[in-house]
Amino acid sequence: MATPTVTRLVLRSAYNPRNLAGFIKFYSSQAPSYEFIKVEKAGEKKNVGLITLNRPKALNALCDKLVTEINDALKSFDKDETVGAIVLTGSEKAFAAGADIKEMANNTFSQNIQGQFLVGWDGVSRTTKPVIAAVNGYALGGGCEVAMMCDIIYAGDKARFAQPEVTIGTIPGAGGTQRLTRAVGKSKAMEIVLTGNQITAEEAEKAGLVSKVFPADKVVDEAIKLGEKISSHSQLTVAMAKDAVNTAYETTLQQGLNYEKKMFWGTFATADQKEGMSAFAEKRKPNFKNE
Repeated sequence: MATPTVTRLVLRSAYNPRNLAGFIKFYSSQAPSYEFIKVEKAGEKKNVGLITLNRPKALNALCDKLVTEINDALKSFDKDETVGAIVLTGSEKAFAAGADIKEMANNTFSQNIQGQFLVGWDGVSRTTKPVIAAVNGYALGGGCEVAMMCDIIYAGDKARFAQPEVTIGTIPGAGGTQRLTRAVGKSKAMEIVLTGNQITAEEAEKAGLVSKVFPADKVVDEAIKLGEKISSHSQLTVAMAKDAVNTAYETTLQQGLNYEKKMFWGTFATADQKEGMSAFAEKRKPNFKNE
């Protein structure tokens, strides 16, 4: 509900176009209010979007509202021209300790089909800009699946990854059996999925699930630094490169090679390719315009 001061401002603005324009600009610039996440811009140039899961009492368990808020924040950063990359993190205790079991325990098969349960969980994977997961503590079940939806995973040295759904009579439903197999291979994925056992950050790095491991109190900062490095490049070119890598992940080698070649050719239609190559020849830093 608007305060009396804001209400009076709106009423005055109705009779003063200059005031109204200023009010609209001020009001529209305010960040949305979320219940289960914190959102800010990070990095020296504030060019990295930072989303922090903030449901501590439930170890950041992924309820519907939390997932909806993540998707909303991702869409906002995706549209923000000042942001070149996004970091998704939780707390030192838990990135996300799985889906909210209480929310799904009484679901029926027909309800899942009719309600398309978990279908809306893929917002991370549909984000155009690179998303970096900075994982500390538990990344279990849905938490591990959300981390795998990200483009890069950095882990704290105390992080733990698992798909423990089999221990409660179900299986992964948001990509756990699919993305994990592609990341670590069939044998390791089978071991993780069929036992429900947790693996350490070091094991995850060795298996190829995680890019790098850092001390727990450094991993978010390191993810932001990575985001800053990515943000220094052309957003347009980065998006094309991300798309090409994802195509390699999802198609045959020959299909991927053909797609890569077309995307490579396509970069020559951009102003940023001309600027990048000119800057290289002139031994100066490029000034990308994302065009």
